Amino acid sequence: MGHLDLNAVSFTLSDGRPLLDEVSLRVGESAKVALIGPNGTGKTTLTRIATGDLLPHAGAVTVTGGLGVMRQFIGSVHDETTVRDLLVSVAPPVIRSAAAEVDRTELMMIERDEEQDQMAYAQAIVDWGDAGGYEHEAMWDVCTVAALGVQFQQAQYRQVTTLSGGEQKRLVLEALLRGPEQVLLLDEPDNYLDVPAKRWLEQQLVETPKTVLFVSHDRELIERVAERIATLEPGAGGSTLWVHPGRFSTYLQARIDRNAKLEERRLRWDEERAKLKALVLMYRQKAAYNSDMAARYQAALTRLERFERVGPPEAVPMAQNLRMRLEGGRTAKRAVTAEQVELTGLMQPFDLEIWFGERVAVLGSNGSGKSHFLRLLAAGGSRPDVEHEPVGDVVPAPVDHTGMARLGSRVRPGWFAQTHEHPSLMGRTLLEILHHGDGHRRGMGHEGSAKALDRYGLAKAGDQAFEQLSGGQQARFQILLLELAHATLLLLDEPTDNLDLESSEALESALGGFEGTVVAVTHDRWFARGFDRFLVFGADGFLYEADEPVWDETRVRRAR
Repeated sequence: MGHLDLNAVSFTLSDGRPLLDEVSLRVGESAKVALIGPNGTGKTTLTRIATGDLLPHAGAVTVTGGLGVMRQFIGSVHDETTVRDLLVSVAPPVIRSAAAEVDRTELMMIERDEEQDQMAYAQAIVDWGDAGGYEHEAMWDVCTVAALGVQFQQAQYRQVTTLSGGEQKRLVLEALLRGPEQVLLLDEPDNYLDVPAKRWLEQQLVETPKTVLFVSHDRELIERVAERIATLEPGAGGSTLWVHPGRFSTYLQARIDRNAKLEERRLRWDEERAKLKALVLMYRQKAAYNSDMAARYQAALTRLERFERVGPPEAVPMAQNLRMRLEGGRTAKRAVTAEQVELTGLMQPFDLEIWFGERVAVLGSNGSGKSHFLRLLAAGGSRPDVEHEPVGDVVPAPVDHTGMARLGSRVRPGWFAQTHEHPSLMGRTLLEILHHGDGHRRGMGHEGSAKALDRYGLAKAGDQAFEQLSGGQQARFQILLLELAHATLLLLDEPTDNLDLESSEALESALGGFEGTVVAVTHDRWFARGFDRFLVFGADGFLYEADEPVWDETRVRRAR
């Protein structure tokens, strides 16, 4: 069995801003702990320190039993990585090292094929076996069959880009759960997973004897798995950590009660300090004309200094106070009309009408065509008019389909991309993007840009490039751009995947006041409860309707 111990870990950013302030957390044997907190408070940085990718500026990390790691952006790999490469990347260090030597010597044989290269390759193969490589290949065979439905020998040289984000995640999770490491550190393990896969993950995490620390914003997952909840809370001197020793169902009220107590303690401390300062002032004035008061003045001064040296009690965590203002506008009654639309290779032909003001959740398993349908609407439909061109400067990739998808009059689509792929935003700071505007969004002055970023909790990130932001910060900035472009049809592809709890609640509130139509692809069971209509893209290629968010396709009826 293993454990993870973070002891007084502190970290300062390159620009001098403190990010983590003496963060301590112990995850004991077989414990299941969720790490949450507002975007940008240092969750990913803390996990990178725990894995050794970053060195803390103070404090120490102790791990026993071996550490298996799922990093944040697994599920969005877009390079030439193969399935074998991906599995090797999450294997123990000795396996990674042996695999790298096999690859290196094999390449030398291909390029030169001299005797020394042959000897080196032969030795690398022996070392691979000694390190347990063949045992891992047998385990990987089980993983690829479970996640992809094919054996490792067939899948190992397949490029990861041919897998969906959910398949990438499932493959890595299978490997880590079956691997030898006794401590698992999982950064957003549920992103890209559909609901059946999330339920599988919940069951696996509950049943595994391994010690697990996971970062997640999925409220259902946290409630079902986490025995304790560790919260990074922003502060002037960097984020601090508070641990709730219970389930998520009791977390919100416990945090309210804790903050109320902290506020009361701070108020009492301020009152006591004010009394002591008043006492010092009084004796100082009296000592000015009565030497008998000098001793009392010195005693009061010493008491005040001792009181201030101890310092105030723990400060109340800084609140995010997000204010999203999705306004929208009136459009035609029929916002979306689909006539015999067939998503080639994915969905059978279907007819569909979405009316102005509806809140439509698009549900279904990964790979069923949900994101394709959203992208088709984001591009303005089958033959878009000028007024239906998508807001922003990102043009969705074409969707291969037959039939006709139309948008109604004055319907202007705004698209939230799940993978945050916005090439036009790369290499540009947030302030620069807001200053210049685009074809649908006016440029803003410095003061207006700063205020807009502040409403979305991004004021301190204004000088950062888009790609340098955390996944949650990128998501919030996408929503801000939709707000500023005045979209009347919001097309949201997994918008809550990277949002922290407060940001998700702010988005839900903003959607409640939005004058327009919302169509959202989601696997967030908590988020889906706020919608009034549910479309299910079935694994059989047919479109179904449901009266409530259901995740079992046997409980829904086929749409007309």
